[in-house]
Amino acid sequence: MRPRDTRSNDGFQLSPGRRADADPSGGETAGALSAGCIEDEVALHAREVIASGQSKLIAFDTRRRFGCNGSIDIFIQRTDDKFMSHLRDKLAARESFEIVTEFDSAVALVQTIQPPIRLLVIGDSADARALTAQAQLLGWDVHVVAAITELRVAIDDRTAALIATHNFGRDCAALRQLLPLAVRYVGLVGPRRRREELLLDVIDSGAAIKSQLFAPAGLHLGAETPEEIALSIIAEIQAVFAGGTGQCLRDRKAAIHANTSAECAMSAP
Repeated sequence: MRPRDTRSNDGFQLSPGRRADADPSGGETAGALSAGCIEDEVALHAREVIASGQSKLIAFDTRRRFGCNGSIDIFIQRTDDKFMSHLRDKLAARESFEIVTEFDSAVALVQTIQPPIRLLVIGDSADARALTAQAQLLGWDVHVVAAITELRVAIDDRTAALIATHNFGRDCAALRQLLPLAVRYVGLVGPRRRREELLLDVIDSGAAIKSQLFAPAGLHLGAETPEEIALSIIAEIQAVFAGGTGQCLRDRKAAIHANTSAECAMSAP
């Protein structure tokens, strides 16, 4: 396995902040390869590969053992400290890059690794605090400020912003600064009528509207409490950045993990 730099931000996302779980053989695991059917057995094989340094290809027939009507091949390979150091440096610098996994001297898999979503939370309300807690659980890079004037971090194409000051003047200031920056997600907490009043102020100021504005922010989940509202907003941000549709999986005709970027229904109101 070797890293290969790229400036492209297209591809599948690896969530480096995902919670690590203890595996049955000691040590920790992160991420998932299936719905949970084979993880324990893969972890046991991985421990052997870590100890021996010898890569291993394992085939699982999930039809007989798990009733999943399919099969999966898992290639397990040990990485070294140099690779992990490079990985950490790239993620810290918020640079996308590719990992090329070679098998039998041929390129078997190319993965595009992207930095975690950077979430800017403007406001210190109860819903903002609930949003911060849930985003941190997902491993997102979260920055919280009471007002946009306090923001000191860079905005890139993996950045989302949520405005939840519940103060008209501060919301206006945040929109005036964020909307011209072509941010992929700018969410605003509050009703539609308030959104219209705020947008009139932004337009009168002469600020350009280049960002994707989601107002009211969040998916329709019937949310009422700050924690429920935060869940609806987090889900919307995830859908925007991962190319999801927000559709119930039971109603989805395509495969669950199919690339949905082309069919993403998330757009600015």
